[in-house]
Amino acid sequence: MGQKPKVAFICVHNSCRSQIAEALGKYLASDVFESYSAGTETVPQINQDAVRLMKQLYGIDMEQTQYSKLLNELPPVDIVITMGCNVACPYLPCKHREDWGLDDPTGKADKTFLEIIQSIREKIDDLKNRIEKNALLP
Repeated sequence: MGQKPKVAFICVHNSCRSQIAEALGKYLASDVFESYSAGTETVPQINQDAVRLMKQLYGIDMEQTQYSKLLNELPPVDIVITMGCNVACPYLPCKHREDWGLDDPTGKADKTFLEIIQSIREKIDDLKNRIEKNALLP
């Protein structure tokens, strides 16, 4: 395989789910794909509950390597994953697109955050396996 595919994780504010997905993609699958995240709007900082729990679970400090960014800041991508924003997601050119339908845990208890983080981890593992098997891209 030539270049690794670029995967963009997209949600409205690029502050929580998409940031977790970018971090876990880099942590679990950087040997198979490049991870990016962005949104249609930005926020001053990544969700602090997500930052705290990702540090606890994985030792990842998202604030050191990531920030909230807009779609136009992304390089051209091969795969677009929307997080389940319940809004019309903007069009971003790609070869494959899917929606993970995840609820936003912002403002909820740690238990909800942990469930979302675990779900994202499972989906990242599945995405990695499908890319390795050439099941997604032509």
